[in-house]
Amino acid sequence: MDTVAAQFKLILLPLLAISLLFLPFIRSTDFKYCDNEANYVVKVDGVDISPNPVVRGKPATFTISASTGQAISSGRAVIDVSYFGIHIHNENHELCEETSCPIAVGDFVLSHNQVLPGFTPPGSYTLKMTLSGEGIPELTCITFNFKIGLGASGSLVSDS
Repeated sequence: MDTVAAQFKLILLPLLAISLLFLPFIRSTDFKYCDNEANYVVKVDGVDISPNPVVRGKPATFTISASTGQAISSGRAVIDVSYFGIHIHNENHELCEETSCPIAVGDFVLSHNQVLPGFTPPGSYTLKMTLSGEGIPELTCITFNFKIGLGASGSLVSDS
C-alpha cells in the first residue's frame, strides 16, 4: 500500500507543479471602472482575453462577465482603443449583438470577437468600454489593458 501512495505522490506532485506554471495564463485581466464613485447598473465581475497576449491577424475574444440588478432590453456597446495614450480606434455595436437580449436581472456574459490586422503594431493597448441602455447613458464603463504580440506565437520577444 505504501508503494502505491509513493507512486501516486511521484505522479501527482510533478503534475501539480506543472499546472502552477499555467496560472498566469488563466487569470482574468485587471480592469478599472471609469468612475469609481458611479453606481453603475451593470457590475463587471471579470474580463478575459483569449489568446493573451492577442496575436495580430488571428481571432481574439474579449469576454466580460457581469451582473445587473435591472432588466435590459437593448443598448449600445462603445469600444475605444488607445495605443500609448493616443486614441486610435472606435467601434459602436448594438448590445444585443454582443450578448443575448433581453438581459434578465442577474449574471450575464458579453463576448466580442475581433481579428486585428496583421500590420497592427505590437505593444500595450488600453480599451475603454461603455455600455448604454434605453434612457441610461452609462450602464457601466470600464477600462483595461491588453497586449498585442509579435508573430504567430503572440510573444513580445522575437523567436530568433
